[in-house]
Amino acid sequence: MTAIVSAENLTVSFDDFLALDNVSIDVAPGESFGLVGESGSGKSTLLRAIAGLSPVTDGRITLDGKPLDVKYRDKAFYRQVQMVFQDPYGSLHPRQTVDRLLQEPLAIHGVADAERRILRALDEVGLGSSFRFRYSHQLSGGQRQRIAIARALIIEPQIMLLDEPTSALDASVQAEVLNLLEQVRRDRKLTYIMVSHDLGVVTHMCERLAVMKNGKVVERLSSSDLVAGRLSEDYTKNLMVASKGFVRDVAV
Repeated sequence: MTAIVSAENLTVSFDDFLALDNVSIDVAPGESFGLVGESGSGKSTLLRAIAGLSPVTDGRITLDGKPLDVKYRDKAFYRQVQMVFQDPYGSLHPRQTVDRLLQEPLAIHGVADAERRILRALDEVGLGSSFRFRYSHQLSGGQRQRIAIARALIIEPQIMLLDEPTSALDASVQAEVLNLLEQVRRDRKLTYIMVSHDLGVVTHMCERLAVMKNGKVVERLSSSDLVAGRLSEDYTKNLMVASKGFVRDVAV
């Protein structure tokens, strides 16, 4: 099966700092693929490079087998690929209502039937129309992240890039948002690429993962291998030890 997203020998550098060093990953259609590693390992940089938000020095990225311009993403790309950021407090405009936040991507992409899409998006993330004319400062952290997810979903993308989407939330709220994301993926048959430092999140959400260290992929494995401790790299073993008790139940 052809990968829906592929990064080949990707390099990203900022001045003299090598953030990504010859990184390659392949993500299958409908898969949830995890990127894990300690802070500074390059996992978020890889996600941002795919999204066109970090400058690519070398290598290539393909979408549905077609190479992307490493310096430019057109509207068609963002219609197909959407990103949810880590901080729901920083990703929503404080002076815009939820309605305006959801209308903006529809206007950018020239998508009609805004009323139906907004109501569907709010319902899908478990909020409802009563939240439509509130401002982000009137929402809890979990509600803000649900709005961020609704904004990404509203133009019906195929691929979601998730950069630590629950790390800024309380543990109980994290579980709710993760279950929401998993339900949405099943319902819409989406592909996820998910960055997380939390091995419990990755084993719950992802079938396969890449372990990153110092801008490189040091190990690729399935979540079942991670849970069973079938690991080949000491770095991955140390991550597992550092996250002792990481295999946890996520509330349904």
